[in-house]
Amino acid sequence: MDNFLAVVDDDDDVTTQYAAEQSMRDYYRQRNTVTEVHQKSVRRILSPEHDDIVTAIRSGQEESLQKLTDKTFAFNEADQRGWLPLHEAAVQLNKNILELTFEASNPTVREQTTLKGETPLFLAISHGLVENSNFLLLNGCNANAADWEGDSPLVIGADAKSQAADGASVMFEAAAGGNPDALTLLLDYGADANVSNHSGHLPIHRAAYRGHYQALAQLISVTDQDTIEESGMSPLHSAAAGGHPDCLQLLIKEGFDVNFMLHHRVRKGYDDERKSALYFAVSNGDTQSARLLLEARALPNQDPVKCLQVALRMGNYDLINLLLLHGANVNYFCRVNTTHFPSALQYALKDEVTLRMLLNYGYDVHKCFDCCYGDLPHFPDGYEGWTPAVIKDTMFCEVISLIWLKHLSGKLVRIMLDYTDYVKLCSKLKATITEQKEWPDIQHLLSNTRSLKHLCRLKIRKCMGRLHLRCPVFMTFLHLPKRLKDYILYKEYDLYGQGRLTALH
Repeated sequence: MDNFLAVVDDDDDVTTQYAAEQSMRDYYRQRNTVTEVHQKSVRRILSPEHDDIVTAIRSGQEESLQKLTDKTFAFNEADQRGWLPLHEAAVQLNKNILELTFEASNPTVREQTTLKGETPLFLAISHGLVENSNFLLLNGCNANAADWEGDSPLVIGADAKSQAADGASVMFEAAAGGNPDALTLLLDYGADANVSNHSGHLPIHRAAYRGHYQALAQLISVTDQDTIEESGMSPLHSAAAGGHPDCLQLLIKEGFDVNFMLHHRVRKGYDDERKSALYFAVSNGDTQSARLLLEARALPNQDPVKCLQVALRMGNYDLINLLLLHGANVNYFCRVNTTHFPSALQYALKDEVTLRMLLNYGYDVHKCFDCCYGDLPHFPDGYEGWTPAVIKDTMFCEVISLIWLKHLSGKLVRIMLDYTDYVKLCSKLKATITEQKEWPDIQHLLSNTRSLKHLCRLKIRKCMGRLHLRCPVFMTFLHLPKRLKDYILYKEYDLYGQGRLTALH
C-alpha cells in the first residue's frame, strides 16, 4: 500500500479525485496488498503548482507560498504517499507555513489521512511540534478521529517510528514519545486516554513501556482502572517489560496491584504463558525492578514457568537469591523435563554456589535418594527406560549416572549429605559414586552416627516446615540467639553471601 499510485484525470475536479482515492484505499485495505505489476502500471499525476507548493513548504519560503495560495486545487492534491501539502506543512518548524497552507486547503481535506493513516495533527504530534499541534487543535482538528482501520486516534501498538506507518493515535504517539506538553495539549482538547488499540494497549501502557516518567504521571490520573482491567494487562507489565524501575516505582506508589495477572487472551501471545509483571523483570535479568516488585509483595510462584527457573537458567545469583529470600518455591517441578526430584537441581549440578542456595532454602534432598528399586537392579525384564507417568518420572540416580554427569555424582552427593541425617543409597547410585574420589568421605558419613547438633538443626528445620524455610523472615519471630538462627539456616554454607561480603571488603 505504501507504493500505491492513483490516476487523476482532471486536476480541477477535487471532489472526484478525493472520492476516487477514498474508494481505491478501501479496496486495497480489504485486499491488504498491491501487486507489483499494478504498482508499476499506475501513476499519480500531480500539477506543477503542487510541486511548487511542496518546494516552498519544505524550504520555508513564506512569500513564495503566499503567492501560490490562490491555487486551491493544488493544495488538495496528494502524492504517492497520500500526503497533501497540509501534511508537509504540519511537520515543518515554521508555524507560519502551516497557517498559510491550512487556510489555502479545502476544509474537506483537513482531516484527510495519508495512505499510512496519518492526519496532519498526528504528524505534528509525532514530530514533537507542539505549536503546530496547538494550531491544528485550535482550528478544529479532532484529537479523537479514528484512522482508516477503525482504531481510536489515542491508540497505536507499535514503536514510535512504526506508529505513523500504522496510521493511528496522535495521543498514543505523544505517549510513546514521552512529550508531556503534547499530552497536556491533547487532554485539554478532549483526547480520551481510555480507548485501546486492536491489541488492547492503552496510552498508559506505551508510556510505561517507553519509560516516559512525566507522560506516565499525567496518564495515571486520566486512565480508568476499569479500562486497564478490561485491557487484560497492567502498566506494571509494560514498565517491567521495558526495564524502567522508576516507572515501576511510580505505579506501585500510585497503588497499582503488583499481582495483577495478564488475561488469558494476552498470555497466549507468549510461548511461556507468563502472567506476572515479576516474570517480565526476571526474564530481562532486571534485579532492580524485580526487587521493587517483590518488596511490594509480588508473589514469585504464579507463572507456569517459575520465575526461579528463569533465574536459575540465566545463572543470575542476585536474582536467584532475591527470589528465594521472598519465598520462591525451591521445590517446583518443571512441566517439560520430568523428574521425580524437584527440578531446580538440574541447573545446579555444576555450581556449588547455586546448589547451596537451593539446599539452604529447603530443597527436598530426600527426594533425590528416593528410588523405587532400592538394592535391586534398575533394568528388570521389559524395562524400556520410561514409565507411563507424565510428570515426576525420571529419578535422580538415573540422571546422575549418565556418562556425561557421573563425574559430578560424588561431590553432589557429599554436599547433599550436609542437609540430611541418614539416607540409603540405591544400587545404581552407590555403584556410580564408589568410583568417585569423594566416596571414602561419603562412606564415613553413612556408616557413622551424625552429631547431635546437626540432628537438632534438622529437627528444627523440619518443625519449621519448607514454607518457613522459603521465607526466612519467619525466623525473626523465633526468640533465639542470632548465632543459633544462622546455624539453623546453614549460614556457614552460604557461599553467595560470603562471596558478597568478600567483594564488599
